[in-house]
Amino acid sequence: MNNYPYDMPQYGGSDFSLAQRVSTVMKGVYLRMTFGLLVTAFVALLANMQGFVYFMATYPFIYWGLFIAEIAIVLFLSARLTKMSSSVATALFYLFAVINGLALSSIFVVYTEASIAKTFFITAGTFGGMTVFGYTTKQDLSKMGSILYMALWGLIICLVVNMFAQSSTIDWIISIAGVIIFVGLTAWDTQQIKTMAEQLPASSAGHLATIGALNLYLDFINLFLYLLRFFGSSRD
Repeated sequence: MNNYPYDMPQYGGSDFSLAQRVSTVMKGVYLRMTFGLLVTAFVALLANMQGFVYFMATYPFIYWGLFIAEIAIVLFLSARLTKMSSSVATALFYLFAVINGLALSSIFVVYTEASIAKTFFITAGTFGGMTVFGYTTKQDLSKMGSILYMALWGLIICLVVNMFAQSSTIDWIISIAGVIIFVGLTAWDTQQIKTMAEQLPASSAGHLATIGALNLYLDFINLFLYLLRFFGSSRD
């Protein structure tokens, strides 16, 4: 029985080259990621039109519930990915995209639709350039990835601290650092996915496409949100 979504071919046989395997995995990654972004955008727009953001403002525990659900799905996927079918893992990824769309509906209250659209296209261009670089470069980005993940933890700590400090200077530094970190992580994650597609057994292809899509999806969303701080036009 074929467990690969989107009719991904089963690997095996001498006629299926390594290059073809990598290409098929990457197509699966980008297809899942793109559809996940479309799901998130649609849900966010629909939730905004239905006034869901005001519902979250009235009952803040709903927002925190969505946030906890997102963390739980990411952790569950990371820990149990190889123990579930590819179709179940993909379904969980799209559930994550739906929940994230609900949480992100609040940006339509803060920023104008025109500036959100402009920032989305800027993000798409930046993301596209960096993922192509990560896929094609011969340079090993492992060291850069380690540094970026340490920087990401530092960024999270700064975000928590600034929740209490409320410093505009720290917020500006966080925004710049966030853009740099997720631009770099886009290239690094792409190279990691490609490397894993070359090294892992053929049976892992569907799972790799899903976790790869999740990683790049998170890179895109975070890059978009940090760029929105620079290019977003407030409704005030």
